[in-house]
Amino acid sequence: MNFPIFEAVMMVCFGMAWPVSILKSWRSRTNKGKSLFFLIIIVIGYTCGLIHKLYWQAQVDAVVWLYVLNAVMVTIDGCLYGRNYLIEKRAR
Repeated sequence: MNFPIFEAVMMVCFGMAWPVSILKSWRSRTNKGKSLFFLIIIVIGYTCGLIHKLYWQAQVDAVVWLYVLNAVMVTIDGCLYGRNYLIEKRAR
């Protein structure tokens, strides 16, 4: 099977947004403009993509690692969401 170049490009493009989002969450110490529901939906999507690649396609290629990397970055952003929630709650 050929390397899925378009899927890889899609994952790289999606993945480029997460470091920026993580940095913004870290620096701002607030959840303004963030949605935990959205982050959960994204993690579910990446998880489903991983399941598809590993189970139905039985294919482990570089794109699998992009799914993992993106899911980890979204999870980090979700953890920062929790941290920022506590910071905002203490400030009230």
